[in-house]
Amino acid sequence: MPDMKHMVATCVTFRTYFRKKLPGLPPDRDVEFRIDLIPGTAPCLKKAIRMAPDELKELKIQLQEQLDKGFIRPSSSPWGCPALFVEKKDRGGKRLCVDYGPLNAITVKNKYPIPHIDICSIGRAKVFSKIDLRSGYYRIKIEKKTYQKRFLDRIWLV
Repeated sequence: MPDMKHMVATCVTFRTYFRKKLPGLPPDRDVEFRIDLIPGTAPCLKKAIRMAPDELKELKIQLQEQLDKGFIRPSSSPWGCPALFVEKKDRGGKRLCVDYGPLNAITVKNKYPIPHIDICSIGRAKVFSKIDLRSGYYRIKIEKKTYQKRFLDRIWLV
């Protein structure tokens, strides 16, 4: 089994990657996230899913946090997909998710094979870890042409 001191030293070396809160938008990089649509596709708009009052309250809190950090912005886009919550298993709380199924249905599919992760490849491993990638999808910037396609549909009537 790996030396515990070595494991701790490795975690300390990379501690900046294990932040409790993200500082804001990621730095500019050569790669941006892009969504390519099937030619001739019209914008998709799926109605919001009904939520209980406590879920609406939590949604407002989480959306405000994302607005404050610059991760999301107000939009009048003709695109929209419904938001929903799933329970976090380990620490409790609610994880905000967006059902992008309608958008996925009209997206050009990648034509390269995805490698199979075989359990045999980790057969000799001595240490396994599990991490919660805290809002990891916010670490790659979205191409400007793609902005309008990535919106959840929620209109506040209050």
